Amino acid sequence: MTSEGKIPPIQVHLCVNGGLAAIAFYEKAFGAVNTFHQMAEDGKRVMHANLALFSGEIMLHDEFPEFGMSIKSPHTAGGASVAININLPKPEEVDSAYAKAVAAGASTVMEPQDTFWEARYARIEDPFGHIWAFNAPVAKS
Repeated sequence: MTSEGKIPPIQVHLCVNGGLAAIAFYEKAFGAVNTFHQMAEDGKRVMHANLALFSGEIMLHDEFPEFGMSIKSPHTAGGASVAININLPKPEEVDSAYAKAVAAGASTVMEPQDTFWEARYARIEDPFGHIWAFNAPVAKS
């Protein structure tokens, strides 16, 4: 649950290989705040974590194939199947979020640019295989 105690109507739940490293990356790259995490009995994998970021929340966990879970990390599955879109209020925030993520270890998918849908937009791939997009409206010309 979020730090405010409200459950958002839609939450992203990410599967990763290396849950603790993912938490550390999201804290560094996105300013995420770890509001809760529970380790698995093996003491190595994250069973569940909640991270507050960009005025929202994501949940994440490591892979647990021994429980028959069909959710796989992008690296195991052969790539991401969705992109996580972060809507920001100002175009310069797209450039800032992109630069911070790349400095933290993300790969560039699409450098920040103005688009035909009148937005500033950029995409990165995090070290765990998830795709993040940053989007902000630009003034109409």
